This record gives sequence, structure tokens and C-alpha cells, in this order.
Amino acid sequence: MTTVLELEERCADAWPALVDERLGGWRLRAAGGFTGRANSALTTGDPGVPVADALAAVSGFARRHEIRPLAHVVVGSPHEDAVARTGWRVDLDHPGGAESLVLTGPLAAFATPKPEGVAEGVTEGVAEGVSVPTSPSEGWWELAAQAEPTPAQRHVLGSGGVVGFGQVARDGVVLAAVRGAVVGDLLHVARLAVRPEARRRGLARALLGGLASWALGRGATTCALQVAEHNTPALELYRSLGCVEHHRYRYWAPNHS
Repeated sequence: MTTVLELEERCADAWPALVDERLGGWRLRAAGGFTGRANSALTTGDPGVPVADALAAVSGFARRHEIRPLAHVVVGSPHEDAVARTGWRVDLDHPGGAESLVLTGPLAAFATPKPEGVAEGVTEGVAEGVSVPTSPSEGWWELAAQAEPTPAQRHVLGSGGVVGFGQVARDGVVLAAVRGAVVGDLLHVARLAVRPEARRRGLARALLGGLASWALGRGATTCALQVAEHNTPALELYRSLGCVEHHRYRYWAPNHS
């Protein structure tokens, strides 16, 4: 079974920040404020200094890069109590939610079967309108981020291993979008979005099936997703596809931030 440390490191590699500096086994990350994951210190390893000193370094890093100081702390990890003792608090005001679940599951459980004659790794035509190009379309950007993405968004979403920009397009309109990044044998899934008028048609499930097929053709066997605990519809979808909770993490911030 993949350890928490290994899984968190792979997820971080799949979601690359603009700046990623090591402090021992910690990773100090900044990306212009785009997402908590790319703008927080990943605290799963040993920082090599007392936790209070490490958090002071996190605060200094945040000031230099003009972001809020945040620590990404695994629930129940060895560092959690130490972070709390320094006076930092769970960031209950975090826009994406203070606590997230990391789910994992076998890709084969929800990959779309390929019709006869479709080459391995090709997803176009597996389901109507589903494709996984390696470059994002304008419609993908509009749905997954915004029509005019910032440099930070382009970096975080556009890089990180082998990246696929899954979409369902019909009549030239992108109705659903998702990002997948293959790191080793892991597919990291993020930014799943469906236009409001196109929901409840099974597009998310079809799109994830196409993305899984694409990733299987690139050596992935397992998927990982980081989902806010309040996102009930997403959690129900992923669990119905065979994903289970691996662990949880929370964002922590200084009391004065």
C-alpha cells in the first residue's frame, strides 16, 4: 500500500507550484495564490529543524512570495500536535474548505472499454464527444479555470508529468472538463467540472472513464483525488467508481494571518 508520504509527494509533483523549495522533507510552495495545494507548505516529511522554526520559515517564504502562510498537514500525522502547539490554527475560512480527503482507487474499475479497432491509449470516440488531448482547448480553460488563465494557472494546470486535458465537447462546446496527470503509476485527477445545463446526463462518469483509459495506456494503474470534505456530490461519484479514503489533510494558518 502506498504510504501517506509517498502519495502526498506524488500529488504535489502532479500539481506543480511556480516555486517549490525544500526545507528538509517539507516543501514550501507558491503559485500566485492559485489553490491552497500550490500555495502551502507540505509538511509530510521531517523539516530537519524544530517545527516552530520550520513554521517561521514557512511564514517568511509566504511573505517573500506575497501569499498567505499556510501549512498542509495530514490529519493524525506526527507534526499535527506540534503545529497546534505553536499557536497555528486550522484555517476554517479557507475558500476551498479547511479539510480534504485523499481518495485512491484502481483505474481499471472505471476505465471505458474500448470498441474493437480503437488503438491503446486513444480515447477519441470511446464515448460520444470524449477526448483527452495533451493541450488544453479554449473551452477547457473556460470551464476548468477561466477564459483568460493567469500565468500561475497555466503553470499549475499545464505542467506536471504527463498531463491530459479531458473534455466532452458537442457541437463545438465543451460541456465537461477534467485534468489528469500521470506520475509514475499514479493518475492524479483534478478540476472536474460540468456546465450546469449539462449536468445529470452522465457526462462526468463518461469523462472519467475516458481519462482512466488514457492513463492506463500511459502506465498508470491507480488514481488519486483530493476532494474537500463538504463536496458531497464529488465524493459520492468517486466512491461509486471504487475510490476509498486513504487519508485526510487540513490547512493550518498562524492566528495573526
